[in-house]
Amino acid sequence: MNWFLIDEKIKEWLQEDMNNGDVTTDSLVDEESLCAGNFIAKEEGIIAGLEVMKRVFELLDDHISINLHVKDGERVKRGEVIASIKGKTKSILKGERLALNLLQRLSGIATETAQYVDLIRDLNVRLVDTRKTTPGLRIIEKYAVKIGGGYNHRFNLSEAVLIKDNHIAATGSIKNAIEKAKENIPHTMKIEIEVETLGQMEEAIAAGADIVLLDNMDIAMLKEAVSRNKGRVILEASGNITRTNIREIAKTGVDIISVGAITHSVKAMDISLKFTY
Repeated sequence: MNWFLIDEKIKEWLQEDMNNGDVTTDSLVDEESLCAGNFIAKEEGIIAGLEVMKRVFELLDDHISINLHVKDGERVKRGEVIASIKGKTKSILKGERLALNLLQRLSGIATETAQYVDLIRDLNVRLVDTRKTTPGLRIIEKYAVKIGGGYNHRFNLSEAVLIKDNHIAATGSIKNAIEKAKENIPHTMKIEIEVETLGQMEEAIAAGADIVLLDNMDIAMLKEAVSRNKGRVILEASGNITRTNIREIAKTGVDIISVGAITHSVKAMDISLKFTY
């Protein structure tokens, strides 16, 4: 991960949480007070974000000691101690909420991703994320997807060409959109285009697309798309994909399945910090 970028974001988030200090902690806790505590999983899941959690406390107080009992990617049980912490009580209290928010969010994403991956693990297909991430959290949310066994789609609009329906409308046709893209991007960059019909898929392939995103197609259409494609381009299925239907979609033979729900609708994993003294 890009720790320089993450450090800057953590500083911003700490400033958001206590732009003028922590009036509760500053009023109640002596400067000399020391404490210890445990981070405890309140439910089963895949842990992700331990180093990010640690960094919150390190930026607040470099004398805080954190001992990790598990690693990112490990499955933990309810009641399991995943990390322990020692240091100034004031510093730990000030970083507690932000550290937990990040650890819970990333562990929730990793857990959800793993549930999808487990359903298609034996099939020759990749589960990837989307740009439907929380503003400001994309770099770490996409990290959590990888910890859960998934793969990353493009990180941002600068990284790859993905022509969608409104781009096609703006340029007049699929052919025009692909031709204009080819004129203006490096030869090393691939072109992906979103289509809604088999006819559009054929037009996209003929125009030179490298990847075709099959948007909201039913199982029959996906099977026909794979049959017609004959391996000419990479096929990505997307749109309204859930744990209920992902295996059936994967069995159609598509190469990639992108799921926005693993980042935009995930439930945070329940983790708490309990002081021991």
